[in-house]
Order: sequence, then structure tokens, then C-alpha cells
Amino acid sequence: MSQTLDAPRTPVRPARKKGVNWEKWGWIYMRVSGVVLVVLIFGHLFMNLMVGDGVSAIDFAFVGGKWASPFWQWWDVAMLWLALIHGGNGMRTLVNDYARGPKLRAAFKVAILASVAILILLGTLVVFTFDPCPVGQPADLLPSFCAA
Repeated sequence: MSQTLDAPRTPVRPARKKGVNWEKWGWIYMRVSGVVLVVLIFGHLFMNLMVGDGVSAIDFAFVGGKWASPFWQWWDVAMLWLALIHGGNGMRTLVNDYARGPKLRAAFKVAILASVAILILLGTLVVFTFDPCPVGQPADLLPSFCAA
């Protein structure tokens, strides 16, 4: 009885699973978010370092003035969200590759998810609730550009 062997490197195609292929969509997200992040980051660096007085002008007043515009608020929030989700997805991939045991892997993934969610929430709150001149504060605690 003879047996036929497949040629080396013949792809083995397992039966297709039903449902959403999350690994494929995670892979696509990493590529798309990476490209968008490059645009957002270089736009951020250009506006902060090249326009105006450069790095010497970056201070509390600069951030207050920049975040007074909804455009820059959304720009920075988009950069924050994409970067944190991109990084969290990369960490998830590392956990899948190197963590031994399903319980440890699950614990790491929950920790990554919790930290990404908390940082997104806090960062978004900071951007949209930032007020460089809060009402009712003593004048000596306010920046010099605020009207007392």
C-alpha cells in the first residue's frame, strides 16, 4: 500500500470557523491606525514645534490656548484614543504569544483592557474639561494671562 505525501510547504487550510475573525480585524486596525497616527503625530509635532516660537513657547498658556479650539481638542483626543488602543492591541498580541496558561493570559488581557479604558477616560476628561482660568480661584494661583 502506497501513501502520497504533500509537497513541502503546502498550505494546510483548517476548516473555517463561523463568526467574526477578531485577529484579522485587529491586524487591519493596527495597519490603519498606524498610518492615521503618523499623520496625527507629525501634525501635532509640526504645530507645536515648527509654527510660532517653537519649543520655547510650549507652556501652560500654550496648551490652554490650543485646547480652547474644538479642532485641537478632537485632534488630540483622536491621537490619544488611537495610540492607546493601538498600544493595547499590540500588548494583547504579545500576551497571546508569550503568556503561558489560559488563566495568566486572561488576567493580563483584563489588566491591559482596564488600563487602556481608564487612560482613555481620564485623558478624554482632561482634554474636554481643561480650564486654564477656573472661576472663583484666588488670583495668586491663576496664570498671569487670566483676568482676576
